[in-house]
Amino acid sequence: MKILILTIGSRGDVQPYVALGKGLQTAGHNVTFCTGALFQEMVTAHHLPFLPVDDEMIRLTETPEGKAMIEGGGSAFKAVSLVKPMIARMMRDAWAAAQSTMPDVVIYHPKTLSGYHIGEKLGKPIILTMALPLYSPTRAFPLPITNFTLGGWFNRLTYWMVPLISAPYGDVIGAFRQELGLPKRGRFLNETRLPDGRPTPTLYGISPHLIPRPDDWPTAVQAGGYWFLEQDAGWQPPSDLTAFLQAGPPPVYIGFGSMAGKHPDKLAAIAVEALQKAGQRGMLATGWGGLQPGDLPDTIFQLKEAPHDWLFPQMAAVVHHGGAGTTAAGLRAGKPTLICPFLGDQPFWGERVFRLGVGPKPIPQKKLTADNLAAALTMLANDPAMQPKAATLGQKLRAEDGIGTAVQFVEKVALGL
Repeated sequence: MKILILTIGSRGDVQPYVALGKGLQTAGHNVTFCTGALFQEMVTAHHLPFLPVDDEMIRLTETPEGKAMIEGGGSAFKAVSLVKPMIARMMRDAWAAAQSTMPDVVIYHPKTLSGYHIGEKLGKPIILTMALPLYSPTRAFPLPITNFTLGGWFNRLTYWMVPLISAPYGDVIGAFRQELGLPKRGRFLNETRLPDGRPTPTLYGISPHLIPRPDDWPTAVQAGGYWFLEQDAGWQPPSDLTAFLQAGPPPVYIGFGSMAGKHPDKLAAIAVEALQKAGQRGMLATGWGGLQPGDLPDTIFQLKEAPHDWLFPQMAAVVHHGGAGTTAAGLRAGKPTLICPFLGDQPFWGERVFRLGVGPKPIPQKKLTADNLAAALTMLANDPAMQPKAATLGQKLRAEDGIGTAVQFVEKVALGL
């Protein structure tokens, strides 16, 4: 079976799909991976055929305009106007990839904005995929990007907002459909329904240990575990990292990925002061878009890069922005977690971690101070219930086979079951 995987975004939007692609390839399927050129090396290193799409929209997050958008500044209208031409190029590249591979199944992240329409044009099955249960209405919890809880049917009602996510780009999507010769659809297209009215097959790369399956999800929706990409066996830590880890007790990892915004130096200063107030050794991640800590004391290490599945088991706890992938990696390692959310689904994961008892109450980035971060670090280190709960959850996550479950789901959809 020929399978086309379409995704775009940050590392967290790509790495789980590489893991899924490898699982499908191991099961005997012919997989082609289509994403931004920024991740070509990662994809090809895992022996998956690669085709690029324009990723200028993702690179925009490193510009002053992009950083302003991350922190809620600037004009929303300007932001939409800025990315529309980029989105059009991305969608055309995705269609070119589909034409060159002629897949039997299209697996896509909705952020690509094209997978649904490409499947319709080809007359082939599609599978909407995410690491967030965004597209499946339920009474169990509200739309995960709303950051509030109402309960019951009020929760389900919040999902009417989902079509609004892509609505600002409705004219670009409409032009794309026209180029493909497809019928005109409204700006508020509901991707949870196929053109014939059946539910869209939907696959979430999340664990039921974090989000138990809601009773009101249709059978077309599956969430059977995370898609973890195992580390390269050939990777070796640099000598200074090894020396730091061996020089004292396990440190606390602090990193905000590409979400550090316009003032990473300010975040770094808060993190350093908090670690010192709490008397904790620390590791500050300063990779792409990360923190800029400047001069550091001997008790804090500046980390440029290391695989999370290698690094996190050696930490005392993890502190981060709450991306779905980083959250999963920290919990899988069995470590207490503090989430300092910026936007989007990050508050949702922060509350989920808190309610499971494996981390303190999340601290929104705009309210983060050295004092409240130090208090949370002290709780991470000393709370008598948090450590064992995190360790137990980690054991459960390591035992599940999310990729195997996902492969079975893909095969069933391809067969029309």
